[in-house]
This record gives sequence, structure tokens and C-alpha cells, in this order.
Amino acid sequence: MKSTATVQQFCDGHNISRTHFYELIKQGKAPRLMKVGRRTLISQEAAADWRRRIEAETAGEPVTA
Repeated sequence: MKSTATVQQFCDGHNISRTHFYELIKQGKAPRLMKVGRRTLISQEAAADWRRRIEAETAGEPVTA
């Protein structure tokens, strides 16, 4: 697996739409993003942190940033 994913690759891999992804950004709930030139990328680590945060939220556990 690559160490980074584009927004589209991230969305495809997590079965969410790009529209929903950008809503997550507005809500402050998206994974950490990095810009490389004009590209917006998400690292594997950021994606894993995001999944843990979402899992904790749905389990009712306190979430730390």
C-alpha cells in the first residue's frame, strides 16, 4: 500500500463520497491533510488516526485530538 492517498483514493477506500469528505473538513472531522504542490494528500498515519477517532466516537468513548 502507498504511504499516501489522494482525496479520491481515500474516499474510495473508505466508501464515502467526496462531497461527504468535504463536509467532514467543514466540521473539523476529516483526517489531517498535507499539500504537495497542488495535490492534497492523506498519509497512512493520518487515515489510521482518523479511523481510530471515528471508531471511538461511535463507541461512545471520549475522543482526544
